Amino acid sequence: MARILIVDDEEKIRHILSIMLKLRGHYIKEAETGEKALSILEREPFDVIITDLRMPDVDGYQLLQHVKESETPIPVVVITAYATIESAVEAMKKGAVDYITKPFEEEQIVLSVEKAVGLSRIIRENVHLKRRLRRLSKTGEIVCVSEAMQRVMDLAVKVAAKADTTVLITGESGTGKEVVARFIHDNSPRDKNRFVALNCAAITDTLVESTLFGHEKGAFTGAERSKQGVFEYASGGTLFLDEIGDLPLEAQAKLLRALQEKTIQRVGGNESIQVDARVICATNQDLEGLVKAGRFRQDLFFRINVFPVHIPPLRERKEAIIPLAEFFVKKFLDDFDSMDQLMTEGAKRILKEYNWPGNIRELANTMERASILAGLPPITSEHMSFLYTQTTADAKKFFKLPAEGINLEELEKDIIRQALEITGKNQSAAAKLLGLTRSKFRTRLKQLEEDN
Repeated sequence: MARILIVDDEEKIRHILSIMLKLRGHYIKEAETGEKALSILEREPFDVIITDLRMPDVDGYQLLQHVKESETPIPVVVITAYATIESAVEAMKKGAVDYITKPFEEEQIVLSVEKAVGLSRIIRENVHLKRRLRRLSKTGEIVCVSEAMQRVMDLAVKVAAKADTTVLITGESGTGKEVVARFIHDNSPRDKNRFVALNCAAITDTLVESTLFGHEKGAFTGAERSKQGVFEYASGGTLFLDEIGDLPLEAQAKLLRALQEKTIQRVGGNESIQVDARVICATNQDLEGLVKAGRFRQDLFFRINVFPVHIPPLRERKEAIIPLAEFFVKKFLDDFDSMDQLMTEGAKRILKEYNWPGNIRELANTMERASILAGLPPITSEHMSFLYTQTTADAKKFFKLPAEGINLEELEKDIIRQALEITGKNQSAAAKLLGLTRSKFRTRLKQLEEDN
């Protein structure tokens, strides 16, 4: 079904076209003048416009020009009883997709509308793609391949358009909270101004207020001159307060006042200074738990939790691991061709089986190290041995012998098979995984093959 606007000052023509197209399941809206058509277009979206050329007030040419200049052009089919070569050329110049003379055949109208509907679909997809590309061009290191992360980015896009809304981003350390915060800033009306990031956990208690709100000369020992705080410095832009849960209680009260009143006072000063910064907060802590424990103000929690965005850990979006890893490899490997195989299947298997307690930050560091070890693509399981050696060491700490006992020979065979499977049948890497020398591993593998 398509949404079609019919514009003609002849009621009979509108009625005939409406019946023809409604019978084919289309939604029809009628306008007897070009002026009324423009009014309707301001309120409703349409896939196709069918218009006469000669009409009082706003004629078909003016309507065509308006549609051509709109953000999302709509295919326009022109119908006229006064067909001339000149009018046809002029209509096509202004963007008409078809030019039909009255009286017309039903089949002619139907075919023309079908063609216009197909073109409308292409135009919409193209506009959508351009908007998406504009957003993606500002995503930095965000790779949205999982449904969970796409939901996060959908929320980020929506709140980015609201220049003053306070945002609270939660998630484990290393999930990319600052990257999402930067995305919100870069896609907001504040993107031409500063993005100022402050890690609240990295400031000593004595300097928190001065860092946030600034200080006047002589306010304390060492204050040899007046200094802006981050609120003033970020005015007009975005202030990102990371690890907000570590902010001391006294500073929390002053932060709440700054958020509510949009004013601050420098340490040692009496003047109220207007500030205009969107505040985005982030934490890897349970703020509600901190509120119950009396370590975080409830009123501040409510004030910063206007628009919550939670970023899930990497272990909950396993489908994102390989695309993210390849993204980082392309950054770190200087010499690779688009046709190169970046990683072997064995390397990918190791990445997917690891639990990633450090999330994306740990993955980025891992791929940088592996890229250095590899030098050139592809990265193999051997280049990833440092990762699964640690994993194996951790696993050993928790291994317990079952009460019913085990068949040691069968267990050894199974472990060797698993090591080969994990490493993509790379014997050197499998040996490292099991803590064996290459020769000892080959001896045991040979025994396994002889037993089979």
